[in-house]
Amino acid sequence: MKLLFTLSVACGLMAASLANAGVDAAAAHELATKSGCLKCHAVDKKKDGPALNEVAKKYKGQADAEAKLIKHITTGPMVEIDGQKEEHKIVKSKDPAEIKNLVNWILELPQ
Repeated sequence: MKLLFTLSVACGLMAASLANAGVDAAAAHELATKSGCLKCHAVDKKKDGPALNEVAKKYKGQADAEAKLIKHITTGPMVEIDGQKEEHKIVKSKDPAEIKNLVNWILELPQ
């Protein structure tokens, strides 16, 4: 009985630590670079697109921020750049964990 309890507690702690493992910033930056995100966006200044820290500021506190950004970077919606409409580039990954890591990196940037 003690062993079962100990194993249950250990599994719970492992699950909690995985859920709070945090963002792999290096992997997120690498995916952003590979996908061409940093051609139009910079972390802290406006380029053709908004600064990523401004994106984080826009979505701060919104419960659906992660889902909105995942949809934006995976579906290629129309965006306006210098008065011209064009399709937003799609992130170059099919791995949901990589995409989620990228989005959470953006959302956790200091504003």
